[in-house]
Amino acid sequence: MKLLYIGILKNETKPAVELAAERDLSSYSRFTRTSVGEFMSLFSKTVAERTKPGQRQDVEEQSYTFHAYARSEGVAGIIISDHEYPALVAHQLLGKVMDEFIAKFPRAGWANSDAGVVMPELKEYIVKYQDPANADGIMKIQKELDETKIVLHKTIESVLERGEKIDSLVAKSDGLSAQSKMFYTQAKKQNSCCVVM
Repeated sequence: MKLLYIGILKNETKPAVELAAERDLSSYSRFTRTSVGEFMSLFSKTVAERTKPGQRQDVEEQSYTFHAYARSEGVAGIIISDHEYPALVAHQLLGKVMDEFIAKFPRAGWANSDAGVVMPELKEYIVKYQDPANADGIMKIQKELDETKIVLHKTIESVLERGEKIDSLVAKSDGLSAQSKMFYTQAKKQNSCCVVM
């Protein structure tokens, strides 16, 4: 699971304008980072332009998923992740980022300008939300439940193995009991013919 891009774009006019963005391109080679970054910006603009105000959508392209959330204020939030990243967590983060952006930057500051704004929180979020279980309470609880289930299965398996071992010991002891009874009767027969003085 990988979070690659978080961006806020002005989408009320075409082409959409990237107001603030943060990328994690560490998984790409130095030679391809610029191209991948440009690809992310281009497709983010395209998805933002095609997302209607109030709409949330997920768009899959190659090995990426674009999570989009457009607000009625004329901005859209875009998150790019791999296909494994949970959409629920991505949309929770989008809602949080968009609320913070609207609160921090009033519409009058960016509506008539194509200049970007500085939002350092995006860098923090792209690092924090790499592991969705740490960021989302429901995912964290689900992960703990899965771990508990695994431990429980291991415990049940070990109890069953122990039960199988006990069963085999009981069978062996039953076999030993039968052999010892036979030995006793055989020994008694042998001793009855001989008298020891």
